[in-house]
Amino acid sequence: MSEINNEQLGFKVGDVLTGSVIKIEEKQVLVDIGYKSEGIIPISELSNLHVEQPGDIVKEGDEITLKVKKVEDDEVILSKKAVEADKAWEILEEKYNNNEVFETEIKEIVKGGLVVDVGLRGFIPASLVETYFVDDFSAYQDQTLTVKVVDLNKEQNRVILSHRAVMEEEADSKKQQLLQSLEEGQVIEGEVRRIANFGVFVDLGGIDGLVHISQLAHKHVEKASDVVSENDKIKVEILSIDRDNERISLSHKKTLPGPWANLEEKVSRGDVLEGTVQRLVNFGAFIEVLPGVEGLVHISEIANRHIGTPQEVLEVGQKVKVKVLEVSEQKERMSLSIKELEQEEAAAEFKQYEKDDDQSSFQLGDFIGDKLNKYK
Repeated sequence: MSEINNEQLGFKVGDVLTGSVIKIEEKQVLVDIGYKSEGIIPISELSNLHVEQPGDIVKEGDEITLKVKKVEDDEVILSKKAVEADKAWEILEEKYNNNEVFETEIKEIVKGGLVVDVGLRGFIPASLVETYFVDDFSAYQDQTLTVKVVDLNKEQNRVILSHRAVMEEEADSKKQQLLQSLEEGQVIEGEVRRIANFGVFVDLGGIDGLVHISQLAHKHVEKASDVVSENDKIKVEILSIDRDNERISLSHKKTLPGPWANLEEKVSRGDVLEGTVQRLVNFGAFIEVLPGVEGLVHISEIANRHIGTPQEVLEVGQKVKVKVLEVSEQKERMSLSIKELEQEEAAAEFKQYEKDDDQSSFQLGDFIGDKLNKYK
């Protein structure tokens, strides 16, 4: 039919009209458009997505808006998807410009990603589905995802959407809120995410903090994995927060009972303990008598004779017996003596000697003096 005849019919290509579905066939749909013959919607013009059967898209009696694609003789070829596409482009352009987040339903699982219906065919590439790798997308069929438009090109009919971008923005927003809410000295529970040579990274609920290896335990730690494992839930105290660089320093050690906790229930004045010389200083020697607990043997309590430096009698790593002179759990201090033990040992030996030889003319002072000559 000529253009003149087309105009006489009242239809021309591009016109938008409303029709009523009167018959659904295998490959097309017939629509009453007020003309002597029904308008025809080919199955390919029903939707931007793949259609198996026209009845999946429309039902008899449906009133639908259509665009004229072709007028030939007495046939008017119509398109439902063209109308939806025009509206969809306007809506998607607005969403894209406004960086809007919206929901969409997954219609197809294809190689390389997911297909959705947003008025036209939208595609979510596999790399933009989640923030983590997904091996099998079958569970996403017919599921609803929040997405945003990341690429839009009408000329190439390309609509790229991303669920990952939405999740990343939500995570970043949550992280910023958490970062602002944290305070130095606060104790919270976190989960060990990664173990490194220098410490462990702990997830505090959206942002990671670092527990340096020196802050894992009260005792010396060679390897962080000796103390914690990945996915362990541990308590940590916030040492410092650098909000500009999003760095948080943590301590696990500070949440644990210290080596001095309840020490006065374990150690009392007058107790004799065995320890290891840890450090030698001008004024004495520090002896570790329990893990993480050091006491001081003042230089005047090292020997029964005058010494110029502790090194004259002791060396680092040496095992020694000491007597507790004073202990303060609150101040984390302990005073020890080696000299008193030597004096007591000498006195005990004298008493035994005196018992064995009632005729002995030795005096206690002389005996102790002779006995201690070996330390000179």
